[in-house]
Amino acid sequence: MVTNALYDATVAHVRRIDPPYAFAHRVYLWRVDLDDLPRLPWWLRPFARFDHRDHFVAGDPRGIREKLDAWLAERGVDLRGGKVVMLAAARVLGYVFNPISVYWCHDPDGRLECVVAEVHNTYGGRHAYLLHPDEAGRARAAKEFYVSPFQEMDGEYRMRLPHPEALLDLTVALRRGTATPLVATLRGVRRPVNPRWLARLVLARPLLPQRVSALIRRHGVTLWLRKAAVVPRTPQNAGGQLHG
Repeated sequence: MVTNALYDATVAHVRRIDPPYAFAHRVYLWRVDLDDLPRLPWWLRPFARFDHRDHFVAGDPRGIREKLDAWLAERGVDLRGGKVVMLAAARVLGYVFNPISVYWCHDPDGRLECVVAEVHNTYGGRHAYLLHPDEAGRARAAKEFYVSPFQEMDGEYRMRLPHPEALLDLTVALRRGTATPLVATLRGVRRPVNPRWLARLVLARPLLPQRVSALIRRHGVTLWLRKAAVVPRTPQNAGGQLHG
């Protein structure tokens, strides 16, 4: 099976509490084997680079796979060298912002052992959730990390994270009692990893990580102007590198 792929995708958020708000943006993401990262022509490398500093503890010099294995070991999980597939954005001209990176972690026989959802906020915090999805890819996790100043810290994430194949179809919903204040979806179509497709996506969505970061701040300003309640950020909820 060829693991590495590009996804031409749309990310959408729907806020269902006052003030209601929704948006959708076109993005592209990578699905990569952490033990076999893509090898690109030199002229495309500045637009697609995976850097160990962008995942888990930034100051840890080990590779992404090594850091993930260490994080899992602290929680009693040993993949014994099994394949790990990561869905994430790559660095573009030295910058990346991944609101969420997802790791599908397998044992040596190819069975799914667990899924890790690594979340970043715009304040430099990082947090990872260890998940054990059912056969449909559904999992739950208590909210433990400050992502948005316009959402309370209580609640539970209900996620649907099936392994992306020809289609990418992920959902993260925040539940609070019987209410669902926020639903985020990520849907896309797989494209091959080759210079033509990568160049096409880079040109269609130039400086994508920089744009994602700017759009998150723009949406925050919009909610603030609409008088959305602000939840204070504290050292306990803001996350670190990596708060886990």
